[in-house]
Amino acid sequence: MRPHKKGRSQGVLVRAFIREAKACAVVDLAKNTAVEMERLAPEGFFEVFIPRRKVVYAYQLRATLHSGELRQFYDPYSFLPTLSEQDLYLFNEGNEHRIYKKLGAHIRTLGEVSGVSFAVWAPSAARVSVVGNFNHWDGRYFPMRSLGASGVWEIFIPGLGHGELYKFEILDQAGNPRVKTDPYGTYFEAPPGNASIVHDTRGHEWKDNAWIAKRRANAGAIDRPLSVYEVHLASWKRKVEDGNRVFSYRELAPMLADYVVEMGFTHIEVMPLAEHPFDGSWGYQVTGFFAPTYRFGTPDDFSFFVDYLHQHDIGVILDWVPAHFPRDTFALAEFDGTHLYEHADPRQGAHSDWGTLIFNYGRNEVRCFLVANALSWLDRYHIDGLRVDAVASMLYLDYSRKEGEWIPNKFGGRENIEAIDFLRQTNELVHHYYPGVLTIAEESTAFAGISKPVHEGGIGFDFKWNMGWMHDTLKYFQKEPIHRKWHHNDLTFGALYQYTENFITVFSHDEVVHGKGSMLYKMGAWHIPEKAASLRALYAHMWAWPGKKLLFMGCEFGQSREWTYAGQLDWHLLQYLDHEGIRLLIRDLNKLYAGEPVLSQNDLNPQGFRWINAHDGDASVVSYLRMDAAGKTLFAVVGSFTPVTRHGFRIGVPRRGSWKEVINSNSQYYGGSGQGNSGGVHTDDVPCNDFSQSLNLIIPPLSTTIFKWTAEG
Repeated sequence: MRPHKKGRSQGVLVRAFIREAKACAVVDLAKNTAVEMERLAPEGFFEVFIPRRKVVYAYQLRATLHSGELRQFYDPYSFLPTLSEQDLYLFNEGNEHRIYKKLGAHIRTLGEVSGVSFAVWAPSAARVSVVGNFNHWDGRYFPMRSLGASGVWEIFIPGLGHGELYKFEILDQAGNPRVKTDPYGTYFEAPPGNASIVHDTRGHEWKDNAWIAKRRANAGAIDRPLSVYEVHLASWKRKVEDGNRVFSYRELAPMLADYVVEMGFTHIEVMPLAEHPFDGSWGYQVTGFFAPTYRFGTPDDFSFFVDYLHQHDIGVILDWVPAHFPRDTFALAEFDGTHLYEHADPRQGAHSDWGTLIFNYGRNEVRCFLVANALSWLDRYHIDGLRVDAVASMLYLDYSRKEGEWIPNKFGGRENIEAIDFLRQTNELVHHYYPGVLTIAEESTAFAGISKPVHEGGIGFDFKWNMGWMHDTLKYFQKEPIHRKWHHNDLTFGALYQYTENFITVFSHDEVVHGKGSMLYKMGAWHIPEKAASLRALYAHMWAWPGKKLLFMGCEFGQSREWTYAGQLDWHLLQYLDHEGIRLLIRDLNKLYAGEPVLSQNDLNPQGFRWINAHDGDASVVSYLRMDAAGKTLFAVVGSFTPVTRHGFRIGVPRRGSWKEVINSNSQYYGGSGQGNSGGVHTDDVPCNDFSQSLNLIIPPLSTTIFKWTAEG
């Protein structure tokens, strides 16, 4: 129904398409009168002009079906739009931060009538309809209203509710129909289907108030314990005896919480959980940006998962993918028949490496979509951090492109100005709305200021993955010990830039796939015990080195084979000490790290690190200090990376007294030979390494040893 003028008469025009009807009438609910409609087409298209009615009034349609059955129901077009002019203005401007509450599908009650309001952005469409089981997937039933220049189409369909499958049928300007899933959909059916499902995400009753309050209280204090366990939920553990099925969110929550608490990690980082059709993409080719994947349950089940972890003092970081999206025809690609979300020019809009499309960050509505997507995960699911994937590909227009395959920015440079502005805006809004939530960049270049605040000219992330340290350190440990002395610089070079960003030291899933080998098998040695010793030495060095920590699942017990997404980790290996010993060491390193402020609240302070000796390449030994500002607690770290026991090895230290051996990666408890310093050592008044006193040590083979000194002795 809409106001209409016919000749000199003012009135309202009512049209309806009811495929099963042979007759239809408009029922005035206030007057309880009916006006018969004219049947214009045998398929069931009806129309009537009602004169002397200047405004839309409350009415229902009364249809007489060919079977003789009589049905009376509300007409969707009797309800006014649910989006305001302000909503549309802010969306087109790129500043409607909660647009996910307006676009998409939302269960609402208008007056006393319940139903679902649908809204979608498709500015170049000739027609948009909502289709589903409720209308036989026939786009003639519920054509949506166009809200003018905003490009938004909307409709309220009474009688629909939770669990309805739906899509948008979009007729492009050439008359071609495209059936698309909802870009703002909150839940999706399983492949091979891809319909969106109406779902109210407000169903879970949260019980994590204490966690959220603590997170808010920590806002701004980012130099605190952060030890992250990266998890791919489908392959952490599986129900092997039940057809190797994946566990649900609700099944995983207690198992994962118990393990993470035992291991001493402060957070988990889940690989992308936004909906994606192909398991083999690991979640990085997203088609449902606002929907937790169906694979482990409903959105309410995911809320339970996060809530449970919070109640067990574990933070949840989500791997977020705003850098690209796949070409699947049912999703965002050429959404309304035009390059709506992506650039039209493949030199700007296509990733040749991944076969995906690049968002048009300069388009207000696209930026609004992505910013709102980030905020929706924090709002709906209480996520504690976003690890942003492939940031380097967003920063540079020539990322992985040859000469002539990219277009410079308006200043002639290679920086993607629009993407940089988008990242800055997202980081600022995340920190504004959700104090204490972390943003983390997976970024591998020397782009300056990634973790510098926006008001200081930076990009605004809290942390950046330290890809340089990871690459150089692994290159060193992959050498056989006899050759390591020629590559000593790989081990020490990272100290030169350690404090240029707020770094997280990482060994992620990327290091154990695509033929790179597992962490254990990367170690340059010939047999498993020696490889395990090298890996223990590496991990102890990693935990003692400045920077927050992240380790991918399975690496914590030295899984032998590469990670594969289609099965579970090789937990049976824990019966062998070579593997269980690595796990026990990680557990103890986390406990030491979290319990010692010098190590966990001093990662970003350049005054808290000092080399003792960075130049002993011939022995393949490094030694360094971690210390607090007052000099009341110090740690001396000694890494020896050849299979040689060194007796009488002397290092200088800045304090006299007893130095307690708090970690020895060569301990028999961890599967080592047990050589060490009997729990500690006392200084000698022998100058060494520019200090007036020193420690006379036994340095075990392939080991990292950590000593602690305190002013209390």
